Amino acid sequence: MVAPGFIDTHVHGSDPFTIKMVLRDGVTTAMDLEAGACHVGDWYEQKAKGGWQVNYGTTSSHALNRMIVHDPETAIDEPVDMANAADCMHVAGEDGVAGWAMTKDTIETMNKVSRLLDEDMRQGALGLAAVPAYMARGLTTYALFEGQRAASRYGRLTAVHTRFHLSSEPPTEAALGFDEVFTNAFLLDAPLLVQHNNDYGWWEIEEKLQLVRARGLNMWSEHYPYASGGTVISADFLRPEVWEDIQGNRYEETIFDPQTDSFFTRETFKKTVANDPSRNIVIFMPWREEWIQYWLTMPHMAVASDGLPGHDANGNLLPMNADYSEYAGNPRTAGTHAKTLRLGREQGVPLMFQLSQLSYWPALHLGDTGLQAMKDRGRVQVGKIADLTLFNPDKVTDNATFTAGENGLPSTGIPYVIVNGAVVVKKSKVLVDVKPGLPIRFPVEENSRFEPVTVKRWINEKTIAPFENHVEDACGMSEIINDNELK
Repeated sequence: MVAPGFIDTHVHGSDPFTIKMVLRDGVTTAMDLEAGACHVGDWYEQKAKGGWQVNYGTTSSHALNRMIVHDPETAIDEPVDMANAADCMHVAGEDGVAGWAMTKDTIETMNKVSRLLDEDMRQGALGLAAVPAYMARGLTTYALFEGQRAASRYGRLTAVHTRFHLSSEPPTEAALGFDEVFTNAFLLDAPLLVQHNNDYGWWEIEEKLQLVRARGLNMWSEHYPYASGGTVISADFLRPEVWEDIQGNRYEETIFDPQTDSFFTRETFKKTVANDPSRNIVIFMPWREEWIQYWLTMPHMAVASDGLPGHDANGNLLPMNADYSEYAGNPRTAGTHAKTLRLGREQGVPLMFQLSQLSYWPALHLGDTGLQAMKDRGRVQVGKIADLTLFNPDKVTDNATFTAGENGLPSTGIPYVIVNGAVVVKKSKVLVDVKPGLPIRFPVEENSRFEPVTVKRWINEKTIAPFENHVEDACGMSEIINDNELK
């Protein structure tokens, strides 16, 4: 089968070993739209200088730009993405407060964050990377709205890890977190990508997405076919008072450390959060098993791996020439796309439908944001870019498992991968020195589109009341608005 190269909108690993794994899984374009990056212009410049084996792209990180504002001790003045964010997280937490996650914005700080987001958009970022689930106690709803508005001024998407993802209990059901960003996107007439919509409430979210697409709006979702997840151990939703006390889970059964090949206890979990807050862990979620069959047949539900960086058992990034058996992480990094094809084959899902999930739908929706690079991908067609994945539909399969030494075993049945017309995987071997990857990026614009929020302007535009000097803002902060403030 000669197919359009697989497009993964959710690859956190921007290291060479991770790219080696995803190439063996048929991926030709690997973007991190969930975590994103800061200093986006410099980020693209760095990638271009070093060369890349797959096409690459990023959104502007809401979390990292909040870190610049709320954790100035991190002194971030260079590109940061998931490859080096762990060091910044450590520094941000040394004073006992991770400001990016726990601090509510004033109007002033919200404007500072929005100005940084706007600069990333001006530099060609694909949209906003929003992770309110990781900032649930610090990110206000209006600050999230302003973040989405910063992207919408350029017609860009918001890619989101919703605020209450995984929660099945009122008053914080998962779908409420979706409703928050969905309402914002609807009102802003902006694109929306709901990332890893693969847990409680997914059916409600998919129904709403189908309804809104019928109205002509550009909104879609993604999944990966595993009954497990993976994230940093300090994720807010994994706190004992939430994960165990409210949701009724047990660490000994659900939170797994691939670096030690063992489960956590409540005590070891809390100790590790304090000492190593950026440690990658695996979350086992057996309740997902019965849902996977439906995700494989859901229109416009794209496949994306949520692939984590290529760490070994000691938490160090593996070099390109390391053996696949040395990877200690979630097997979804190595096997998502081949597993999708295998399960679809076993379930009788039409192959063209699967290819839509793997390539066409992410290209279609990203192209509909105005991104020309995606309009030219996701299709095998004369005049389009030659990103191609060649696989045996009768034999393609995943091999990575949760067993230590097998986490990164490469998929088989995908002998050739072609990126921008160059063979990068030949006879199931990644050609190390071939780097034809191109940036997936909007053109750099000359002028900023930033518009600050001011109390005076808000009152003048939204009410018929005369403006008064002394006002109380939504954050509980009193401000004296000067006469020379922007109108």
